[in-house]
Amino acid sequence: SVVVIGSHDPLLDELRNMLHAADKGLYMSSSHVGSMGGIMAIRRGEAHAAGCHLLCEDDGSYNTAFIRKYFPKGGVRLVECVGRTQGIMVAKGNPKNIRKIEDLFSGDISYVNRQKGSGTRVLVDYLCRKHGLDTSKLYGYDREEFTHTSVAAQIASGSADAGFGIFSAAKIYGLDFVPVCTEQYDLIIPDSAWDDPAVQELICVMKSDEFKNRLAEMGGYTVDRPGEVRERF
Repeated sequence: SVVVIGSHDPLLDELRNMLHAADKGLYMSSSHVGSMGGIMAIRRGEAHAAGCHLLCEDDGSYNTAFIRKYFPKGGVRLVECVGRTQGIMVAKGNPKNIRKIEDLFSGDISYVNRQKGSGTRVLVDYLCRKHGLDTSKLYGYDREEFTHTSVAAQIASGSADAGFGIFSAAKIYGLDFVPVCTEQYDLIIPDSAWDDPAVQELICVMKSDEFKNRLAEMGGYTVDRPGEVRERF
């Protein structure tokens, strides 16, 4: 099995299915603990790869600053995956008329958040600070879910009005979506796992036209060079 621990994205389920289809003897196990949790798992040698999308507030870049901080001696590769659209997921028809992040603080919105340490939570915390928004005044800001699809499910069930997530998760649950930004979602792979045949097969799947076509069907992704090493540390 290829063990992937870190940030959640529905594309991981697609990679798992494609990996097994390419070789019936290969499996992928994924655990969704957020980007920081993925970094810690790689540091502890618990995973072959970690999904990561951590925003550096100083320069607006993704992931590299955190890798330099938590892997000062290097030994990992940052592998490009996708750009993905982050935004506000709302019920079909957008009954609360939410058009921007400030609208979440109108006083009658029930929110569902991602857990601390996730890349989405880092992004939302940053955006709230940037716009001078007091998160203690947003009902549900301390209510945490561990995946984009879990947030979407809460909104679809009517137990929350809004939550941040990616377009593909909103699409799965038939929600409306207010785009906010495009972020970089990558995989961190340690050098110790790089030459593992299962990891190399995963890289081949990421580079395939089939994977790119599936991402286009899911929606909300931009694809440039998935599977290519963006930087080696």
